[in-house]
Amino acid sequence: MIKDYFIIAFKNLRERQLRSWLTIFGIIISVACIVSLISISSGLEASIKEQFIKFGSNRFYVMASGGQPGFQEGLTMRDVETLEKIPDIGYVTPYLMITSAELKYSKQTSYGMLLAWPTEDSKERFEDYDLTFSEGGAFREGQKYVMILGSLAATETFDKDVHLKSKIEIKDIKFEVVGILDSLGNRQDDSQIYIPIDTARELFDKPDEVSFIDVTVKTGREIDAVADRARRALERRRKDENFEILTPTQILKFLSQTLGIIQAILVSIAAISLIVGAVGIMNSMYTSVLERTKNIGIMKSIGARNKDILLLFLLESGMIGFVGGVIGIILGYVASYGVAAFAASAGYSILKIYPSASLIIGGLFFAIFVGMLSGTLPSRRAARLRPVDALRWNQ
Repeated sequence: MIKDYFIIAFKNLRERQLRSWLTIFGIIISVACIVSLISISSGLEASIKEQFIKFGSNRFYVMASGGQPGFQEGLTMRDVETLEKIPDIGYVTPYLMITSAELKYSKQTSYGMLLAWPTEDSKERFEDYDLTFSEGGAFREGQKYVMILGSLAATETFDKDVHLKSKIEIKDIKFEVVGILDSLGNRQDDSQIYIPIDTARELFDKPDEVSFIDVTVKTGREIDAVADRARRALERRRKDENFEILTPTQILKFLSQTLGIIQAILVSIAAISLIVGAVGIMNSMYTSVLERTKNIGIMKSIGARNKDILLLFLLESGMIGFVGGVIGIILGYVASYGVAAFAASAGYSILKIYPSASLIIGGLFFAIFVGMLSGTLPSRRAARLRPVDALRWNQ
């Protein structure tokens, strides 16, 4: 019996192909929007967590309170020395950020952000960040006027590509390029320019300033406990609390909350198109009921019950939702992969889209549910028609 209902519903939809496809189109757009937005935001969250675990699972960061790294003064080398005395800490890396430095190369002037750090144990620090070199290598201890470039910094800072042993001028001093890094997959890191911190202090007259501090914890130590000891030690030395310590747990929690809010906003926007699609299904089914009123009367006069009529129209609306859901899911993932490809071409290859069985199944069932829910009122109206009234109906 159910098979017969499906056959009848399919034939009815096929007889009204144009209207059916226009109705389905609304569901396609809404499901595609929802699937693409969720898959993109989920892919972004997974990629960020993957990158974070790769770079920051055994470290925490100290920065001046109330600001982004490099934009708030307050940390000094005395804070670095305090942290270095804590037994459970492996090594401490002070960073000095120069937000806009004038760079000259091959008769061209450009501007870039410099990130200065120590030359001591430079190779180990780069390896700890999983930074690999396409050319050259890390700083050697005691080197002064040398520079390491990210992959994009080497190709996009100037019209002419920078290569190993090229000379770039900063404040009338020539820096030799001793290393060029492999791409990390995101534009910010790949555009980074590294110089020795002692050189940066000399050139930019910042004898004791530290923008932020990267603290690596020894293997096997509890990072939150070590961070708490570091906080107490800094408070005792500084006699204030004008600094922040960010642990991996805190950063991941913040990222998850931020991405969750963004995802909720995007899905809410996409849900508007789903409402439009639902209204379209309801309108189409009401029109279908009016057009087939006499047929309903004939079906009832030969024994069809109210629940049979109700089921027939619900199946029609559910089939609209099903077809729209299948096509919408396919288009949603096509759009997601398109966004990922576009991001990669723009230098942000960290965005990776992974097909999700729960999203596919959930999106399909949701489309069917919306379709059947939208068809409920028209289906009930059809089921309640009296045979005599239906047979007398004249459009």
